[in-house]
Amino acid sequence: MLVDEKFVRLVDMTRAVAVLSDIHGVLPALEAVLAEPAVRAAERIVLTGDLAAGPMPVETLDVLAGLGDRAVWVRGNADRELVALAADQTLPVPDEICRWAARQLRPEQLTRLAGLPHPVTLDVIGFGPVLFCHGTPREDNEIILVDSPLDRFDQALSTVDESVRTVVCGHTHMPFARLASGRLVVNPGSIGMPYGRTGAHWALLDEGAIQLRRTDFDLDGACRRITAESGYPDAAAWADYYLRARATDREALAVFSRAAT
Repeated sequence: MLVDEKFVRLVDMTRAVAVLSDIHGVLPALEAVLAEPAVRAAERIVLTGDLAAGPMPVETLDVLAGLGDRAVWVRGNADRELVALAADQTLPVPDEICRWAARQLRPEQLTRLAGLPHPVTLDVIGFGPVLFCHGTPREDNEIILVDSPLDRFDQALSTVDESVRTVVCGHTHMPFARLASGRLVVNPGSIGMPYGRTGAHWALLDEGAIQLRRTDFDLDGACRRITAESGYPDAAAWADYYLRARATDREALAVFSRAAT
């Protein structure tokens, strides 16, 4: 692995890459995706941030750590915030579950989150260099949406080397793939906190093609499991709202559009 001041770049050429983003400590959804044949067969699994801020943070990070060198970890804003909250519980949070999750993590898990890179560039057969980030390449909490103007994309991607023609991001929990000034920009959606429709959303990069994938799983069973196994006091209500995608894509786009201006 080579490191410079702009980004981390993994220089080995990779074939199929599964991209999992915004897991948010929802272990049943993660397990369902990891059981997918295409994910099991992928040479690399790229985790584009916001991994543990949710109802089963310790268990989720343990499963991800078990993927070993196949997994490429990228920092999300919630990962950074968990580290900060573990040191100072008085910091403001967008969701109280973040404050609770930070208290659950073991020291070595916090150390790992604190050391995550952002962004990461991986050479993928059929694509060349692909940049993986959370919000945008320049900020882990910057927002770009499927309907953002091209000028907005140009600004958000202004730090990206011209050789990179594919950028994969996360953060907004809604999948899309679109061209922006000649670059393909992809958001796989969210594994654990989908907006707009239920299921665990992820992406596959294979043989030069992007596939936006969705994995169905037992929502009732997952909600029951989270309620039983998570120590978060409001786990049942949290799981019902997020796993059942109570927030519509229209509502989420409205909120994110205001935040992006």
